[in-house]
Amino acid sequence: MPFRFVHTADIHLDSPLRSLALRNSELAELIGNATRKAFVAIVDLCLEEQVNALVIAGDLYDGDQTSMKTARFLAGQMERLHQAGIAVYTIRGNHDALSRITQELILPPSVKIFGGRAEAVELKGDGLSVAIQGLSFARPQAPDPLLPKYRPPIADAVNIGIMHTSLAGAPGHDVYAPCSAADLHAAGFDYWALGHIHQRSQHVGPRTVIMPGMPQGRDINEAGEKTVSLVTIADDRTVTVEERLTSIAQFERIGVDLTGIDQWRDAAAVIEAALATQRETTASAHLVARLRLTGETSLSFRLRRDIDLMMAEAEQRAERLGDTWIEKLEMDVRPPGVTLQTTADPVTELGQLIRAEVIARAGFRDDITDIVRDMLADLPAESRHFAGDDEAGFARFVDNLLVTGADDITAHLSGAERDDT
Repeated sequence: MPFRFVHTADIHLDSPLRSLALRNSELAELIGNATRKAFVAIVDLCLEEQVNALVIAGDLYDGDQTSMKTARFLAGQMERLHQAGIAVYTIRGNHDALSRITQELILPPSVKIFGGRAEAVELKGDGLSVAIQGLSFARPQAPDPLLPKYRPPIADAVNIGIMHTSLAGAPGHDVYAPCSAADLHAAGFDYWALGHIHQRSQHVGPRTVIMPGMPQGRDINEAGEKTVSLVTIADDRTVTVEERLTSIAQFERIGVDLTGIDQWRDAAAVIEAALATQRETTASAHLVARLRLTGETSLSFRLRRDIDLMMAEAEQRAERLGDTWIEKLEMDVRPPGVTLQTTADPVTELGQLIRAEVIARAGFRDDITDIVRDMLADLPAESRHFAGDDEAGFARFVDNLLVTGADDITAHLSGAERDDT
């Protein structure tokens, strides 16, 4: 009979919210519980498909966790698998090495956690002979390759290796047990169940080498739908891999072009249409969107000034679509064909230097503009009119700040110079 298993990694149970500054308590709760729900989905898949085993290639936990709620949750899910006769084979990744739960939790006997020395578990039955081999590390750092520490594959058996590795390296990931995909293909194992890199990949070659990615993204940098691998090894030792969706909440970046839009209501409608399009193609139950508004529009000034109001508009329309959330709103809009000019009326040579070398520098003006806009955003909408009601008025306000500031500096320095003489 064929041997079937689910391969996953980098679950990071109960991972805390990272870069999300969530104002919406319901969204915070959704993301906070997403890793648990994804793990339940993995267990459900194992039960529905009646697989032989669940293989976890490291980072089941998320660091130095002490919550026994996490422990009880995990024990309950493992017991579901145990009662169904489904074995679990797991290794400790770099995050697991930090977790106290790893050492304190008592799990069913059907759960095999590989230790610090390579060990092969042989499964013999009426069908294929299968050997599963894994290796854990007790410390979060693993700068040296692990592959040389694995035992040779067992002859006449289907050999499955479990390894937590950064392979040849990946952006955003520390070097961890480095090795090359070519070396894994040459090692003689039929299937390599990898973990550590959060983006799914399959490394083509004579063997099957898969990094499944994480089953649930935690922020916008882990965007897209997340899956696990459902693996079937047939009697003739051919390997078939299917991707199965597990992510509950799916992060996505959505660009919204507002070029030519002149009315606030129309801008909100374009945003809703972009959300609806993404919602239709989102496989996960929930869409968590980061909107980036772009293009040339006469609404540029109002959008930047009243970003909180447009955020409220976007959230309302997301709620209307259902299971759709706004994580953040970014602005990259500009007025159509407007070039702002700085005024200069220097009264001293120093004032001329400040204007020529400091104020006129685009980066400085942009920094001051951003500061003023951030300050305006913190004020109630009805209290923002002093800074102008359109882009030109706002530009004049910033100009006045810069010129007045330059004059003040010149005056103070001139006064100090006279006091010293």
